Amino acid sequence: MELTSKQRAYLGGCASTLDPIFQIGKASLTPEIIQALDEALEKRELIKISVLKNCADDPREIAQVIAERTHSAVVKVIGKKIILFRQAKKNSKFELPA
Repeated sequence: MELTSKQRAYLGGCASTLDPIFQIGKASLTPEIIQALDEALEKRELIKISVLKNCADDPREIAQVIAERTHSAVVKVIGKKIILFRQAKKNSKFELPA
């Protein structure tokens, strides 16, 4: 899923009020975390993840791996925060700009 810069800006604004619902730590990405993220994207569409200081992996690389495995789009990676989006198949809460 590819997002335009306008859509990224819109989703980034929507995510600014969100709190991170997941934390990725020393164990980095496990199958359980990927599955939980996939379920969260299905319910919420837009999620924020926090990468803890004890995680040795780069947040940008983590974001790309999660996006590939969950078929979502990386909206932004700011420092140690990752914002991901996957539009629901029906009853989407977000009307993306063209």
